[in-house]
Amino acid sequence: MSGLDEIRKLLRNTDEEIVRLLGERAGLAKKIGEIKAGQGLSVYDPSQEARVYRHVQGSNNGHLSTRGLKAIFREIISASRAIQAPLAVAYLGPEASFTHLAAKGHFGQSVSFKGEATILNVFETVQRGKASFGVVPIENSLEGSVNLTLDCLVSSDLQIRAEIFQGIDHCLLSSGEDLGELRNIYSHPQALAQCQGWLRRNVPHCELIEVASTAYAARLVAGERTKAAIAGRLAAEIYSLRILKDSIEDLAGNTTRFLVVGQGEGEPTGEDKTSVIFSTKHVPGALCRALQPLADRGINLTKIESFPMKIRRWEYHFFVDFTGHRQNPEIAKCLEELRDRSAFLKILGSYPRGEV
Repeated sequence: MSGLDEIRKLLRNTDEEIVRLLGERAGLAKKIGEIKAGQGLSVYDPSQEARVYRHVQGSNNGHLSTRGLKAIFREIISASRAIQAPLAVAYLGPEASFTHLAAKGHFGQSVSFKGEATILNVFETVQRGKASFGVVPIENSLEGSVNLTLDCLVSSDLQIRAEIFQGIDHCLLSSGEDLGELRNIYSHPQALAQCQGWLRRNVPHCELIEVASTAYAARLVAGERTKAAIAGRLAAEIYSLRILKDSIEDLAGNTTRFLVVGQGEGEPTGEDKTSVIFSTKHVPGALCRALQPLADRGINLTKIESFPMKIRRWEYHFFVDFTGHRQNPEIAKCLEELRDRSAFLKILGSYPRGEV
């Protein structure tokens, strides 16, 4: 037996041990599911999952990358949830959209995904119990906040349960193989704008056509050798398209932040965020006074943005993220003082900080 055969035999033995341990873990997950069912708890607990990821990353011996190890355990956790109870997740569709990609990357494959046409539909689907959780975009590093999501957070009783940071990697997809054969390129207006420099340099002969989404563009060009779409890698996989060129965006690092919304709230993990929406009276210094309790306690604001109220002209809500969990006594005191200094306050949830 050669040295290669000996190593492969060891690998087979190791694989068999991994399968045995996965079966053992599945049995434990089933018992946890029975306890959760008895207590009326959801099978999805992002706070606990964050603790699991942190623990296994701390146990990493260095042979696997942190990203690779997390990807493996994402699917282990996803399969464990499926053993406990089926989980349905609504997302801003259509299939193969970047929101779909973010949802799959967060929840894993062992979930029933339901694409919705609008952000409002995602919220309504979860509120009506047709899905347990929803995934919606909240802000992009280049384009800014998504006001439709902010409006839904004001009017909905759903809580933010988790956040997801998804890199936006624009790819040129086609059924053809040659850039010179292309005549039309389809995509969402934002994607076309974010890739305009590359398009001008490499395919100046092509007509650029705006459509409703990058995923719809990919579906539109499937089977067409003279047409291409700007979309993500998931769209290439789903619609059987070639990736003629990846990472064609003009500015690297384009990232979208997504929120997981649903009922309930997780326990503190030690690395959390809290999100609120509030408004103040129209008097000098009102905003400064409202935020003073956070400054006094050294609590870091990670985001603050104003957006228009729908019912009052030229008046605004403020959307704020800050570090810490609402169950922390200092954070709880801040929220009490903020409520006293605000005309309106809605606590949107405390949740584990996502990895950028």
